[in-house]
Amino acid sequence: MDVRYPIGELQIPDPITLEQVQEWLKDIETFPARLKEAVDGLSGEDLDKTYREGAWTVRQLVHHIADAQLNIYIRMKLALTEDNPSIPAFDENVWAVLPDAGLPVEASLKIIEGLNARIAAYARTLTEEQLHQTYRHQINGNTTVAAELAKCHWHEEHHLAHIPNRIIQINGNPARRKIGGPGFCLWMKGIKRPEEFGHL
Repeated sequence: MDVRYPIGELQIPDPITLEQVQEWLKDIETFPARLKEAVDGLSGEDLDKTYREGAWTVRQLVHHIADAQLNIYIRMKLALTEDNPSIPAFDENVWAVLPDAGLPVEASLKIIEGLNARIAAYARTLTEEQLHQTYRHQINGNTTVAAELAKCHWHEEHHLAHIPNRIIQINGNPARRKIGGPGFCLWMKGIKRPEEFGHL
């Protein structure tokens, strides 16, 4: 397993069906609670630790998820309401070091909860035709609403799986201390040694 991609790299199905979208939405709806559980109980010191120079902290990672979800939300809304609108890329690494990246993670947990609820609300009503509506990304070119939903689902699960891996790197064996909520152990399946994990 490539430790940078604990759930595998992004693979967008072709075609994407309405049934697949409904399955993704189940995860998108429960993601805010699962993310909160993953960081629950971490101290401010834990949230701000990084195990190597240049790596994001857990705090930055949570704020990054909120930044990405905000962009995904806007992209899909514009694709659904305009004719192939042009949308700029955002530099996630620059966003990750702006002053608001030092806020408590609760600020972004609230944003993610609201955005995911709204994404799920309109995505549940999408038609086959709407899935194929597009926006024009500054770097990636034309992207369908269906593909953006696939990215939305993968991106959240991808980073959620990174959190326990990162905590292991920082703190060693998780059995030595309580980390996260009771669901944390679900992410420990297959984990053998802290040194197996790399960076995001």
